[in-house]
Amino acid sequence: MSSEARSDLLHDLIRSALKAGADAAEAVVAERRSLSVGVRLEELEEVEREESRDLGLRIFVGRRQASVSASDLSPRTCERLVERAVAMARLAPEDPYGGLAPKELLAKGPHPELELYDSTEASAVELEERAREAESIARAVQGVTNSEGASASWSTGQWRLVTSHGFEGEHRGSVFSLSVGVIAGDESGMERGGEGRTTRWRTDLPSPEAIGRIAGERAVARLGARKIDSRTAPVIVENRIAASMLSAFVGAISGPSVARGVSFLKDKLGERIFAPGFRIVDDPFRPRGLGSAPSDDEGVKVEKRALVEDGVLTGWLLNSSSARQLGMTSTGHASRGLAGPPGVSTHNLYVEPGALDLKGLMREARTGLLVTSMFGPSLNANTGDWSAGVSGVWFEGGEPAYPVTEITIAGNLIEVYGRLVAGSDLEFRSATNSPSLLADAIAIAGR
Repeated sequence: MSSEARSDLLHDLIRSALKAGADAAEAVVAERRSLSVGVRLEELEEVEREESRDLGLRIFVGRRQASVSASDLSPRTCERLVERAVAMARLAPEDPYGGLAPKELLAKGPHPELELYDSTEASAVELEERAREAESIARAVQGVTNSEGASASWSTGQWRLVTSHGFEGEHRGSVFSLSVGVIAGDESGMERGGEGRTTRWRTDLPSPEAIGRIAGERAVARLGARKIDSRTAPVIVENRIAASMLSAFVGAISGPSVARGVSFLKDKLGERIFAPGFRIVDDPFRPRGLGSAPSDDEGVKVEKRALVEDGVLTGWLLNSSSARQLGMTSTGHASRGLAGPPGVSTHNLYVEPGALDLKGLMREARTGLLVTSMFGPSLNANTGDWSAGVSGVWFEGGEPAYPVTEITIAGNLIEVYGRLVAGSDLEFRSATNSPSLLADAIAIAGR
């Protein structure tokens, strides 16, 4: 479907909704194409292709709202979609904070070139070759005994939003991925290891050789893992997974969570919660960023902003609804699918790097735990009490000593955040990124 055809369809839908009794409306069309291939032990396991085109409509009758979606874009389906949405809205409870984004906050062009779309398409044969090569390299690492498989994929997507109060915006993006997981084994047991990367442009994706080698070496490095006694000690979370330490922070500064009072940071706005000098930035304009966008999902203009400046919490992540509820202004963080009201999400969130690399952090801490794998985190959203299962490497004298496993780390995040030291090894691997993070003392539960 051409850009003009998408625009005409959405404008027609908006006009129909207003004619049917809606006071305001917004319509979205999303198109996606993808191809993925999976292999295991040199055998092709799956080939999956997707082509989809979906439509979403959200309408308001006064302060009552409803949303509907469909994958059939025929005139008759669109007509029924409008009828159903208006009927649902008339029966819905009133939402005093509902409504389209304020018109004065809407994004206006020209927008910066974000380089989100690479038109390159790989055939199933090419993807299979890349997956096979990554798996072969990983299996060739001495100590690797089995494979969990490898996969390669690409996808493209387009999103167009039109509102009844004058916003019209479209952006498209591409994603390329390659990943592999293997198992290493010896007399001490078996351990898993893997590596995967996702990029906007195919040329930015690491080679199959690099991904396979890292996956194999990571599995082998975990062999001989020991259990350790419970204690309190310095903990470093490796940059590859350090972003998981930020997920609770993002949830706690989410406008809807703050408005509901379900946030351990709800009373901390303007206060220092991280160490002096600590800075967390959200950047929607990062070229080729996995979270980059010219506007948010309500059409509100976006901007690069420091969410934490010199350790101080500077603001919330707000969509229009939560902004109204808190008596504030949307920050351009609305996020939505085809149906349902918007939530919030960050764009390209990252912790600014510090002065020490990973080895430097280990030397600084002298003795402690380097976390290289984290699973099953648990959070009390009201208090910030947090725990997670981890495995990694015990280090002594600033040098790796031996791998460790079956460990839980725990603490109150307000206290932990206040002692975090950022390393210098920031890598942009996803939409949320961080260098390695050191906390000088965290409770470790072992045997």
